[in-house]
Amino acid sequence: MSVLSNYMEKEKLLKQLQEELQALENNKELKQELEFKDALTALMTEYGKVYKDVCEMLDPSYTASKSGKKATSSDDGRKKRTLKVYKNPHTQEIVETRGGNHKVIQNWKAEFGNEEVVSWIIDEKA
Repeated sequence: MSVLSNYMEKEKLLKQLQEELQALENNKELKQELEFKDALTALMTEYGKVYKDVCEMLDPSYTASKSGKKATSSDDGRKKRTLKVYKNPHTQEIVETRGGNHKVIQNWKAEFGNEEVVSWIIDEKA
C-alpha cells in the first residue's frame, strides 16, 4: 500500500470517527450522564472522597467482590505462601523461606537432591 493511499484511508476513517463523535455529542442521554458525572465529581471533591469510597458506600460488598482479596492475602491479592524452615544436618545452618528459589536451598538441592532437602524442613508456618 502506498503512503498516499494509506493517508487517504486514515483521513476517511478520521472523518467517519468525527461524524460518530458529533452524533454522540448531540445525544441527550450522553449529555445527562456527563452532567451527572461532573456533579458527582464536584461532590466527591467537596467531601474529600474518591470513587472507591462512593462505591463502598453504595454497595458494601464492592471491595470484596471487585478486589478478590481475602483477609489472609498479601498486598497483590494472592494468598501468602507458607514459611518453611530448613535445617541442614551437615552444617546445622538454618534457612527460612517462603519460596522455592532461595539460593541456599537451590544449592543444597543441587548437592544433596530434592527429596533429602525437603526432609530437612523442621517447621512450616502460615
